[in-house]
Amino acid sequence: MAKKILIVDDEPNIVTSLEFLMEQVGYEVRVARNGDAALESVRSFEPDLILLDVMLPKKSGFEVCQKIRENPLWQNIQIVMLTAKGRESEVAKGLAIGADTYITKPFSTKELVARVRQMVGEPI
Repeated sequence: MAKKILIVDDEPNIVTSLEFLMEQVGYEVRVARNGDAALESVRSFEPDLILLDVMLPKKSGFEVCQKIRENPLWQNIQIVMLTAKGRESEVAKGLAIGADTYITKPFSTKELVARVRQMVGEPI
């Protein structure tokens, strides 16, 4: 059974490229374009891993991450904060509220795929 990846970003170009990339590797993919839709997708889709942007409409990626970590049923979901906000304080905040890793844009697609594979327990 394919691992499930939820992409949460409101930038169409990034969503398209991430969706293509993750599907090419064999993952089942869903997309949410704002924080509220992200939480609804977590409930209905039950992803193994979330690629989560910080700057989102309705709820920020930080708020989404925090809500996910507050729910005991969602503790095993891996969260990758994927954002242009790469200042040390933002990275520290993302990790402190429960993100498993933090990747800044622009990013290497090869490195991203390797990191995702590692995080969902697949050979790189």
